[in-house]
Amino acid sequence: MNYRKLGDTGITVSEIGFGAWGIGGGAGGHPAYGPTDDAESVRALDRARDEGVTLYDTSDLYGMGHSERLIGRAFRGKRDRAVIATKGGMINPAGEQDFSAAYLRVALERSLVRLGTDYVDLLQLHSPPLAVLEQGDELRQFADAAVSEGKARVVGFSARSPHDALVAVERFGFRFVQVNLNLLDRRAIDCGLLQRCRELGAGVIARTPLCFGFLTGRYSVEDVRDPDDHRARWPAEQLERWIAASLLFGEAIRSGGAQTAGQKALRFCLSFDEVSAVIPGMLTPAQVTENAGASLLGALTAGELAEAERIYLENTFFPRTEEARQ
Repeated sequence: MNYRKLGDTGITVSEIGFGAWGIGGGAGGHPAYGPTDDAESVRALDRARDEGVTLYDTSDLYGMGHSERLIGRAFRGKRDRAVIATKGGMINPAGEQDFSAAYLRVALERSLVRLGTDYVDLLQLHSPPLAVLEQGDELRQFADAAVSEGKARVVGFSARSPHDALVAVERFGFRFVQVNLNLLDRRAIDCGLLQRCRELGAGVIARTPLCFGFLTGRYSVEDVRDPDDHRARWPAEQLERWIAASLLFGEAIRSGGAQTAGQKALRFCLSFDEVSAVIPGMLTPAQVTENAGASLLGALTAGELAEAERIYLENTFFPRTEEARQ
C-alpha cells in the first residue's frame, strides 16, 4: 500500500481507503448496496487492516450508525491503526439536516460512542448546502471546539458537488474536502477544484471512484433490484450507460499488467497528485484485496489519461440533470 499526505493537515492516509457506507446495510431504513452480513463486514475490515488500509470513511447516517459500530468493533484495541473519518449533520434517510452547533455536538458524541473511541481523525460536515456555511461563526466555533477538546483532529467538508467543494476551500478555508471523482465524472477536474486544492494545500478524498460499482464491469441492471440497494432507484437508462462505460474505458487503459476494470478506475483517480485517497465501497475481503492492489499498479500513462478524457468528452454518461452526480 502507498500512502499520501492529506493536504497540509499533518495526517497521512492510505491512498486506497475503505468506503463504509455499504457495510451499514439497510439498517434504520437507509438503503446502501443491499443486504449485508455483519460477520463478513468485519472480515472485510480486518482484511483492509492487513492490506495496509488506514483510512476508514463512515457517517452516522450509514445504517443509522451501524457502519460506525462495525468499525468500532473491528478496531477495538487497534485504534492506532485507523484514520477514522465520520460525518455529521444528516438526521435521517429522508434527507433532513441540522448543522446547528448544538446538534453537531450531540451527533459527534454519539458517533464517538458507536466507534468506541474518544476522538475521530476527520470530522466532516455531511453535504450541507452552501448557505449553511454562511452561518460562519457558529460552525467555526463548533469546529474549533471539537479540535481544541481533542474530539476531532481536523474538520472538513463532504461536498454535494465539486463546485461546493471549491467554494468551501476558497471562501471558507476548509483544509480537506470529500468529493465525487471517477472516469465518468470529471467535474472536480473541470471546475478547477483539484488545482485550487493543490495551490491552497487542501486535501482531497475522492468518493464514488467506481461509480457505484458499475466501473467494475460486474453488474447488470437486474443485479440492483433489491429494495435495500439505492441503485434500484436509478432509471434503467442511467444504469445501462454506466455499465457500457466500463468497456469503453477498459479498452483505453492497458498499462499496469494484469488488472481488473475496477483497478483501472481506481488508478485513474490516483493519477492526480492532488487526490489524497480514494474510498471505494467494500463489502467483502475479496473486494478489499482487489481494490488495495490498485495502489501498487501506479498512475495511468499520459496517453491513457488523454484517451480517457477523449472518451469522456465524446459521450454522455449522465442522461439526467446535474443532480444525478450529486
